[in-house]
Amino acid sequence: MKKTIEIMDTTLRDGEQTSGVSYTSSEKLQIAKLLLKEVKVNRIEVASARVSKGELEGVQKITEWCKEENLLDKVEVLGFVDGGTSIDWIKKSGAKVINLLTKGSLNHLTYQLKKTPEQHFSEIADTISYANENDISVNVYLEDWSNGMKDSKEYVFQYIDFLKTQPVKRIMLPDTLGVLTPELSYQFIKETKEKYPTLHFDFHTHNDYDLSVVNTWEAVKAGVDGFHTTVNGMGERAGNVPLASIVAVLNDFEPNSENTVDESKLFKISKIVETFSGIRIPANKPVVGDNVFTQTAGIHADGDNKKNLYFNDLLPERFGRDRKYALGKTSGKANILKNIQELGIQLDEEQLKAVTERIIQLGDKKEKVTQDDLPYIISDVLNNSKYIKNNVSLENYCINHAFGLKPTASICMKIDNEIYHENASGDGQYDAFMNAVKKIYTRLNKEFPILTDYTVRIPPGGKTDALCETIIKWNLKKEFITRGLDSDQTFAAIKATEKMLNLI
Repeated sequence: MKKTIEIMDTTLRDGEQTSGVSYTSSEKLQIAKLLLKEVKVNRIEVASARVSKGELEGVQKITEWCKEENLLDKVEVLGFVDGGTSIDWIKKSGAKVINLLTKGSLNHLTYQLKKTPEQHFSEIADTISYANENDISVNVYLEDWSNGMKDSKEYVFQYIDFLKTQPVKRIMLPDTLGVLTPELSYQFIKETKEKYPTLHFDFHTHNDYDLSVVNTWEAVKAGVDGFHTTVNGMGERAGNVPLASIVAVLNDFEPNSENTVDESKLFKISKIVETFSGIRIPANKPVVGDNVFTQTAGIHADGDNKKNLYFNDLLPERFGRDRKYALGKTSGKANILKNIQELGIQLDEEQLKAVTERIIQLGDKKEKVTQDDLPYIISDVLNNSKYIKNNVSLENYCINHAFGLKPTASICMKIDNEIYHENASGDGQYDAFMNAVKKIYTRLNKEFPILTDYTVRIPPGGKTDALCETIIKWNLKKEFITRGLDSDQTFAAIKATEKMLNLI
C-alpha cells in the first residue's frame, strides 16, 4: 500500500517572510484558492497571528471563501504561547486551526524564554485548553527541533511525551536553521517515528545548504506523515522546500508514497506567485524555470529528432509546458530546423545554412534570438519579404507626461494601408499608448493579446543615455515574446509592441 503524504503549503505565511515580499489581502485570497482548488495541496498556512490589521483582513477573506467551499479545516494560522491573545486573534479571523509555535530545543528554551521545560509545558497545556474551549484545533511546531535532536534529544522526547497527553492533531518538526543533512534527516525522523508510531509528524525544512528537497525526500523515506512547502521555494533566508521540485521528485522516485497535488497546475501557481511577490523565478529553476525544458545544444535537438534521445521522465507536458529548442551560437542546424518547422516555414539546405550562420553571428554578439525573431532573420538573410509582412506601422505618435496629470497618447497607425487616429490616457506613458492602440483594434473587431510579462534590461553600469532592451511576453492562444531596443524605455516598449502587432 502506498502511503498518502500530507502537503501543507506555507507560501502565505513562511513564504511571505521572504525579504521585501508583502501580499495584499486580495492576492492572498487568489493564491489560497489556487493552492486548494487547483493545485490541491492538503492544507495551507496563511498568516501569523497578531501581525497587523491588514493580515487579519487577509485571513478573513480566505476563511469566508473556505467556509463557503467547505474547506475551513484546511486553513491554518501560526500562533504563539501568549496567554490566549493569538487564539482570540485567530477566532476573530474565522480560522479553526492554530499552528502553535513552541520551543523544540533546550537552547532556545533556556536562552530565549529563560524557562524550565515544566514551565513551558504548563503554559502550552493552558494554551491548548483555551484553543479547544474556542473550538480551535491545535498543531504544534517544535521550533529548532533539528538542533534539539543534535544537542538535547532527551528534552525533545520529554516534550513529545508531554504532547502525547494533549489533544494535538499534528506535531511539526522544523529544521529552522536549515542545518540538517540527508543522513540526519532520515535518522532523526526514523528514530522519532519508531518511538511514537501513532503520532502524526510533519517535516518543515529550510534551504540554507540547498538540501531542502533531498532532506524532505529522506524524511518521506523514513516514514514522516506530512511536510511543508512554499511555491518557488520562497521563505526566510534561502527559503523553504519548493513545492514543484519535491512533488516531481516524489512522484518519480518514491514508489511507496503518493500525494494529492495536480502537477499540471504547478507552473500556473508558480507564475502567479512570481507576479504577486515580485521575486523572479531563476531561469534554471527545476520544473518551473524558463529554461528547464529548453534544449540549447544542436546535438540534443538532433537526438530528439531521431528517437527522443535527450528526453527523460520529467516531461514538460506533465506541468502544462512545452519543450523548446534555443537559438544561439551553439544551437546548430537541428535546433533551427525544429523552430522553423513549428512556424510552418520550409527552407532548402543552402537557405538553412545561411540562416544558421546569421543566428551564430548574433549569438557571438550575445544577442538573444527567439522563435518569434526567426521570420525577420529569414527575411533579412534571404532578402525575401514573403516570410514577414509589415502590415502594421506606427506613422506618428505623441506621448505627454505632466506632473499631476494623467499621461496621454495620440497615435496615427497604418493597418493594411488604412490610416487610423486615436487618443487615450493611462496610468503611465506606455499604458496610455496601449489604450489608444486597443481602441483602434476594438473598432476593427481585431483580437488583441494579453500582456503577461514586461522586463527592461540595461547594461550593467550603464549611463542614463544607455540603450535599454524591453522584453514583452504576450499571450494570444499561445505565448510569444517581442523585443524593442531604444535609449528611451517607453519607445523601446513601443517598438516591441509594433513587432507584436505584425506577428499577430
